[in-house]
Amino acid sequence: MASFPAVLQSEWTKIRSVRSTVWTLALTFVITLGIGALLSLLTKNNFSEFAGNRDSPFDATGTAFSGILLGELAIIVFGVLAVGNEYSSGMIRVSLAAVPQRATLLLGKASVLGALALAVSLVTAFVTFFVGQSLLGEHSTTIGSPNVLRAVIGAALYLTMLCLFSAGVTAMLHNQTLALGVLVPFFFLLSPILSAVPKVKTLAHYFPDYAGSRMMLVYEQHGQPYGPWAGFLICLAWTVAAVLGGILVLKKRDA
Repeated sequence: MASFPAVLQSEWTKIRSVRSTVWTLALTFVITLGIGALLSLLTKNNFSEFAGNRDSPFDATGTAFSGILLGELAIIVFGVLAVGNEYSSGMIRVSLAAVPQRATLLLGKASVLGALALAVSLVTAFVTFFVGQSLLGEHSTTIGSPNVLRAVIGAALYLTMLCLFSAGVTAMLHNQTLALGVLVPFFFLLSPILSAVPKVKTLAHYFPDYAGSRMMLVYEQHGQPYGPWAGFLICLAWTVAAVLGGILVLKKRDA
């Protein structure tokens, strides 16, 4: 019976040995920072025009985080590849032979993925925030302003939970191509479509992407169904459900 620390060590070795997986995680930082910096600079240079059409307080934090929409795609792919590569290569059979306790195997993988994703996401969120504020100049905010630190940490937690959610879905489907075919439309198409249909608009508010956007709020928005903390709990529920689903499928289905 493999010990949990040994499983963690093994999973860490697997992840860092696959270049595509490591580069995909790095892209989360590059894309989020790059787009956020560009849009922060554009906003500063066109602020008078932008301010003329604004009926709510300017959210300097949200402007810096404009790149998260594409950054989250990179971390979704990271979560998928970290699990899916084992199935596509057949290494999952070797892993299960070394760690017959399937729940322990997936929990170990999720622990390593979560720790890596959280570390990179925290660096991404804080660096993106400070670079964005430096480019916004006089229109910037500070980390000590009300709700700003919570929003920055919320962005990091959201990206981390996206990674774990994607890993759980991939474990359920046993196929990285199929997982991406489900996850990309789920995050980038389904919510906008549902939001445009009045009868089911409310349903879209409880999807993880919408809940994640609430986690990064600095200013309260009137007419919204819930705030940042409820958004965190909704994202957490989706993440736990996906990981538990992956464990159940892994236990019942042959690799």
